[in-house]
Amino acid sequence: MLELDVVGVRIERPENAPVLILREVAGHRVLPIWIGAAEASAISQVQEGLVPPKPLTHDLFVEVLGELGHRISQVTITSVDEGTFIAEISVDDHTIPARPSDAVALALRAGADIRCAESVMDAAGVEVPQQADDEVERFREFLDHVSPDDFTGEEPGSPDSPGGAG
Repeated sequence: MLELDVVGVRIERPENAPVLILREVAGHRVLPIWIGAAEASAISQVQEGLVPPKPLTHDLFVEVLGELGHRISQVTITSVDEGTFIAEISVDDHTIPARPSDAVALALRAGADIRCAESVMDAAGVEVPQQADDEVERFREFLDHVSPDDFTGEEPGSPDSPGGAG
């Protein structure tokens, strides 16, 4: 089994179809899974740290399991058949079939591992060149250190720049 990270949910144009992007932790492939809008919202909310005033379905499910003394240990994307992915949620000694989007939404809330069968990644994964990963990381570092003043087109300290001598 491969360990996966959630990259996020993207919107594919022109159909405006949400796509869940999972990345293998020890490799250079991503697994795109087209999902519904409600599931995309449930995943995005967790990634953005948004907490609804009342628990939504996925939040409620994790909370009920916890109150009953159970927990989700991992979710696994087990197969893909003609573009339809199948997942399983592992709760204690039980395995529950699920849609991958629901399984990932639950895993994010429960802090559970997300895994994928190697055969699924071989069949539906997309190779992402290492160079692309490096460029994304450099861009993130740039964003961490950039300020709005960097885009004024003026030299810092010039009379026309914000905080300048003028």
